[in-house]
Amino acid sequence: MMLTHDRLKEVLNYDPKTGIFTTLIKRCGPNNVGSVNGNSYLQIMIDRKIYSAHRLAWLYMKGEWPKDQIDHINGKRDDNRLVNLREATKSINSQNIKNHRKDNACGFLGVTVVTGNNLKKPWQASIRISNKQIYLGCYKTPEAAHEAYLCAKRKLHRGCTI
Repeated sequence: MMLTHDRLKEVLNYDPKTGIFTTLIKRCGPNNVGSVNGNSYLQIMIDRKIYSAHRLAWLYMKGEWPKDQIDHINGKRDDNRLVNLREATKSINSQNIKNHRKDNACGFLGVTVVTGNNLKKPWQASIRISNKQIYLGCYKTPEAAHEAYLCAKRKLHRGCTI
């Protein structure tokens, strides 16, 4: 059985200015509810089922479940203030990435190091559009490559907020 708007409001209170949920039912422990999963998203258990807090915030404020994904505009997965949440397609949501992956050795989003003999411009910038990798050029520094990536991202990614 899917959680309803009415049931959610029976068991939790949500403050849209802080993004914090508090319990309305007596329980052991603190009044703030939820725990962070391995992906840094806050999760809340209601009636023995686990829900993502950002989706619950949407249901609480809009009265219906989101039709698509919920994007954290500022990129902080534990910031569930209503002003930081927007409904987005998977594509738009993925375009709002602000930080490089953990396995990115250079530390810059959209930049990889090119290996080879005697390269004067070893830093390559590229961007993904419609599931296709687009080459943006090679640069002397990772910062220059990252700037080229950001310029392209701002033009080509509708979901970009940086």
